[in-house]
Amino acid sequence: MTDFSLHDKQSAPEESQALLDNSVNAFGMIPNLHAVMAEAPGLLEGYQRLHQLFLDSSFDAEETTVVWQTINVEHNCHYCVPAHTAIAKQMEVDDAVSDALRNEDPLPNERLEALRTFTLSVVRERGNVDDDAVQAFLDAGYTKRQVLEVILALSQKVMSNYTNHLANTPVDEPFAKFDWKKAE
Repeated sequence: MTDFSLHDKQSAPEESQALLDNSVNAFGMIPNLHAVMAEAPGLLEGYQRLHQLFLDSSFDAEETTVVWQTINVEHNCHYCVPAHTAIAKQMEVDDAVSDALRNEDPLPNERLEALRTFTLSVVRERGNVDDDAVQAFLDAGYTKRQVLEVILALSQKVMSNYTNHLANTPVDEPFAKFDWKKAE
């Protein structure tokens, strides 16, 4: 396996140094994912920007968690599932929601389950979602805007999940207590 560097401000390319400052400001540290991404400043900048854009989307904290974790679990991301479990706790998302997502169990309400089902359709069908699936999502109370915001989140998560697969990014200490492995 190819070794990827975990950059800090001293070792990172110059174009990534301010981006790593953004990481410290947002998380109080440089998460290992960001440390790996710093090798390619455009990747880190794009990831950070998409992260903020999705946080600013029309989804609430619970829905944001459902979309992120649905993608993370489907992509079997050893790093992002624990990281987003910690983020969900910071966002005060009910543990029952996080646990159901991590374990691929039904979510505690039909609306959130409709969101997970639609998100999985987008991921698994690579955007070729049939009209019935879109209509079921809309019938659950979501909007056309939110159809497109799922794609925004997926774009962000492809960047992080694929980076973590290629780099075998070590899970940061604050996230380690939320270690996760996909059920077989």
